[in-house]
Amino acid sequence: MTGSPAARFARLPFPLRYALRDLSGGLRGFAIFLACIALGVAAITAVGSTSRALTEGLAREGRVILGGDVSLALSHREANAPERAFLESRGAVSTVALMRAMARRDDGSSALVEIKAVEADYPATGSVQLDPPIPLAQALATRDGISGFVADAALPARLGLKIGDELQIGAARLRLTAVLESEPDKLAGGVGFGPRVLMSQQTFRATGLIQPGSLVRWLYRLSLNGASPGAQPEMAEVEQFAADAQKAFPDAGWEIRTRANISPQFSRNLDRFTQFLTLVGLTALIVGGVGVANAVRGFVERKKPDLATLKSVGATGGYVFSLSFVEVMLVAALGVVIGAAIGALAPYLVVAGFGASIPFPLAPAIYAREIAKGVFYGLATALVFALAPLGRAHDVPVSALFRDQIETDRTRVRLRYVLLTLVSGAALIGSLFVFTADRRLTAIYIGATFAGFLLLRGVGIGLMALARRLPHARRVEVRLAIANIHRPGALTPAVVLSLGLGLALLVALTLIDGNIRAQLRDSLPGQTPSFFFVDIQSAQAKAFDDFLKARAPDAKLESVPMMRGRIVRVKDQRAEQVSAKENAAWVLEGDRGITFSATIPDGSRLAEGDWWPAHYKGPPLVSMEAEIADGLGLKIGDSIAVNVLGRTIQARIANLRSVNWRSFGINFVLVFSPNTFAGAPHTALATVTFPKATEPARELALLADAARDFPAITSVRVKDALDAVNAVVAQLAVAVRGASSVALIASVLVLAGALAAGQRSRIYDAVVLKTLGATRGRLLAALVIEYAVLGAATGLFAVLAGAVAAQAIVTRVMKLDFVWLWPQTIGAAGAALVLTIVLGLIGTWRVLGQRPAAYLRDL
Repeated sequence: MTGSPAARFARLPFPLRYALRDLSGGLRGFAIFLACIALGVAAITAVGSTSRALTEGLAREGRVILGGDVSLALSHREANAPERAFLESRGAVSTVALMRAMARRDDGSSALVEIKAVEADYPATGSVQLDPPIPLAQALATRDGISGFVADAALPARLGLKIGDELQIGAARLRLTAVLESEPDKLAGGVGFGPRVLMSQQTFRATGLIQPGSLVRWLYRLSLNGASPGAQPEMAEVEQFAADAQKAFPDAGWEIRTRANISPQFSRNLDRFTQFLTLVGLTALIVGGVGVANAVRGFVERKKPDLATLKSVGATGGYVFSLSFVEVMLVAALGVVIGAAIGALAPYLVVAGFGASIPFPLAPAIYAREIAKGVFYGLATALVFALAPLGRAHDVPVSALFRDQIETDRTRVRLRYVLLTLVSGAALIGSLFVFTADRRLTAIYIGATFAGFLLLRGVGIGLMALARRLPHARRVEVRLAIANIHRPGALTPAVVLSLGLGLALLVALTLIDGNIRAQLRDSLPGQTPSFFFVDIQSAQAKAFDDFLKARAPDAKLESVPMMRGRIVRVKDQRAEQVSAKENAAWVLEGDRGITFSATIPDGSRLAEGDWWPAHYKGPPLVSMEAEIADGLGLKIGDSIAVNVLGRTIQARIANLRSVNWRSFGINFVLVFSPNTFAGAPHTALATVTFPKATEPARELALLADAARDFPAITSVRVKDALDAVNAVVAQLAVAVRGASSVALIASVLVLAGALAAGQRSRIYDAVVLKTLGATRGRLLAALVIEYAVLGAATGLFAVLAGAVAAQAIVTRVMKLDFVWLWPQTIGAAGAALVLTIVLGLIGTWRVLGQRPAAYLRDL
């Protein structure tokens, strides 16, 4: 027999029964507490669940996105007969070629495009969506001697094309037959600077763009034997094939990816971005922890008569603490459940609201690990911030029943509760290191958070000390405002702490975002190149050079040889086995641009070692960018092996260079001695830098003329490339601002809670002052002055602290110049001032209207 509900309730431990009975009357005083915990937990859970949904979606759709079980990529060259035969012996092979080129209309308008040349069996997995919805083979077919192509909607919009219009790419005439709405392997093909153009490989070869040294990337997608869309081979078989291919052709130089590892760089960036947003969400939770502390402090104040009554009938201090602790943690658990539920639904909400516009597959589900992480952070934060205020319940005196209104309890928290708080805090900090992959970032975050709390505490104490030492003002309103700032139990520390941390975070993120955008947008005219020209064949080099000198006689021209190569070995270790630092890992993934030179390239300076002689003929030497070398654990005298055009070349590091990447000029991580590639086919890379006062129309005219006279040469306008990067930064900024706004909302909630907690003392102050003759207008003026001073001081500190943090990140981590963005910083300070005054007046308006009689009877 389980018994009646009343009987089951009676068998519960008394602290739990007491808490449930007390909470059954409502959650008065806990609204801010609940909101702060729920908001922080929801942010952390939402970020984790959405990131996991994306990771799971990529893994689930990996075969479709990659175009097979395995993808093998080669630059500059196609697979030779033995390599092709090996692949075809293991499964069905689908080939895709990728290249940048110029598309030109008869009216002279042109645009950079990203060509994807496919075979008849494309796509091997998934489907292509076209508008109008015609078969891809029909769209790419040749009719009346003109080949068909399909393109992203951006190309027709840019060149004013409509279905049936024609244009020129290289030496081929093509007709637009449909608009490309989606391609299943878009992510695996990489993100380009121009619209996607899909054409057949037969058409691609007819363009004449495939020349020795041309920057063509050939992808060989393999669906292993026995596999079908409904029955994929085990990952062990896929990994074994990748190992077999590497062993059979160690010098092929191909980059091998499997359906479980579609884009290592994307996965790494996703993990890093997820961690960053999680830390921002945790900041919201910690800011909310201040609200928890305020709410618990208010709870203890409200419960003093009850706690004193319990003590009067024999309850010990520890027992009173346990009763309060159970009740507070029940409320915390409720907030955690609400936040976790909201966060768990985030992937479903993202898919429902933005699924059509997100280029990545999401797999929405309830992810227990991410929910558990959010629940843990929420409960741990509530525990850390609640223990010390609850510790005061231990020493609530019985006399509080009689002298509560005239004698303030100033008892210090007992040592046991201080130690419990420290242990809980250590456990929370330790969990951050357990759950994160980037412990350096976590350590920086923890240090910055502690520093922020200490500084804000110092600002609050300093403001009170300054107010205490100010001379007495003549006006009563000013004297009242100054006294309210430094009196015992003043709201000053709570207001500064609650608003300052969230606002400082928002200022820092805004300035970082603004500086990145400024760096991309405000390139230096006359110093930053206007154009890059790639795929300049040796036979065209002299004619193209003359063309540029004739069209832009006052421009600065630079030209260097360029090839593509892949680092396959670092010292005696294969590249995929090297544990590189974060700043250098990207160099080992995929192909890199390389060059050779007899002299030190412009924009570089020797950091260590000597340059080789002009006519050096010895073993291959290489100059390496200093920071990348340090990230790979390399020094002068070490060796690296690079695969170029199917040949593996080992070179010794002769010197290290410091490179000014921010000039956007021609610079490479690897610069080889000229004898290394003597006789090897290569193309040239050229830049044109117009003078500062050049009109944009002149730049566009050069672009059109180059596309007309040299259709095989690809022109990249730096401004267009920066705009493309800026668009990506803008999208990331939306997520960052969204996360930081959660922290600011938490700050506002905490501020509101702090003001509400001080309302009780404000009522008695107002009653006494009104009894002595103070008018509502005079009291209102005093409050406005008080909150204006607090808001201005907090806003000023937040702007300065956020700017210092942003400057450190921009200059030391991102290696960019830092620029003060005054409108954003002044706007943030003004917002803090207005917010503090408005919330303060909303919270105390009720105080000003209280009649004295009811309160004077309790004094």
